[in-house]
Amino acid sequence: MPAIIVLGAQWGDEGKGKLVDILATAPTVALVARAQGGNNAGHTILLNGQSHHFHLLPSGLMNPRASNLLGSGVVVHVPSFFEELLDLEQKGLENVRERIFISDRCHVVSDLHIRVDGLEEQELSGNSLGTTKRGIGPCYSTKASRSGIRISDIFTKEVFDRKIRELARGYKLRFGALLDDYDVESEISKFDTFRTELPQYVVDAVSFMTSAQQNNVEMVLEGANALLLGIFTGLALNPTKISSIIGVVKAYTTRVGSGPFPTENLDEVGIRLQELGREFGVTTGRRRRCGWLDLVCIKFSTAINHYTALNLTKLDVLDTFETVKIAIAYVHPETGEQVPSFPADLNLLSKVEVVYHEMPGWNSPTMGVKAYHDLPKAARDYVEYIEQFVGVKIKYIGTGPAREAMIT
Repeated sequence: MPAIIVLGAQWGDEGKGKLVDILATAPTVALVARAQGGNNAGHTILLNGQSHHFHLLPSGLMNPRASNLLGSGVVVHVPSFFEELLDLEQKGLENVRERIFISDRCHVVSDLHIRVDGLEEQELSGNSLGTTKRGIGPCYSTKASRSGIRISDIFTKEVFDRKIRELARGYKLRFGALLDDYDVESEISKFDTFRTELPQYVVDAVSFMTSAQQNNVEMVLEGANALLLGIFTGLALNPTKISSIIGVVKAYTTRVGSGPFPTENLDEVGIRLQELGREFGVTTGRRRRCGWLDLVCIKFSTAINHYTALNLTKLDVLDTFETVKIAIAYVHPETGEQVPSFPADLNLLSKVEVVYHEMPGWNSPTMGVKAYHDLPKAARDYVEYIEQFVGVKIKYIGTGPAREAMIT
């Protein structure tokens, strides 16, 4: 059973959804599973001129033959689950309600978590994380503290009501009058309805995945959050069944929210990357911060996730640059010594001096190119420099937003 894992190698928004869509539409693929994250994610797939937006649900739903699973590490905002299903149905995707399953061990993102997410960002003030305010962090916090609510808890009213009231009581002790606009009884009433609508989607995901692996089901596994912002967990996957791990890397670097970003460019280059790449969040609509490709970040990501291949996305965005730069090292601002790897110290990360390798641009359109030898030589040089520096072959190259705009 070949299991292909697709992971984001940067800070997110690399274009994972497009690759998952391409891999998942293979006639032999029968299962697409998502490991973690929530409806803060955003994948956009362009097919036949129509955009399909995925936030919580796996983009494998584009394949009418494939089943899809939200694994135990995913956190689920139930209203958003149903809203997204309805949107995909209205856009013509076939049998989506028969092909989506939720692990009974997933934790539930409540409206209370969403409210708390916003309050915690206000508490941090100038040091805020820049979250999507979808309640993801608070939900994972209550999961870790063992005070959260699992999908399985929804089906026992006494258990669910007790847990959500206890969460509300604890948060109101912390935030006081700031939570006066949250009504726990209203949320309980909503879940009284969900209790009858959810059962057809809920499975024991450990048994589900075990059965799939025993029956050699070909599957694609989707990491919703990138390495630098999340973890990959929750699918009960046998490591001996993995055939490949594909790291998705944007041809430049973007980040949303706050936090250190060594190659961020606030001048003309950053603005051009933002505009040419249409760097606006699918979920929030926020402008993404932009900068040159950072190979220190990619080497760190590769060392952790052991990619067997890379997918370089949005190469076409660089088509009009006279010169392109690639970050290849960080220098300590005080000692002048090279920092050996991507640092854990965020204060240091915010102050490092970046060493760039400059290359000539190709000043030629690559949009829609489907064969590697049809790329301009300077574009091929760019690709090959990345391969040599990181030590991993680039197997896929994105040359535009359309599904077919991919060199394989």
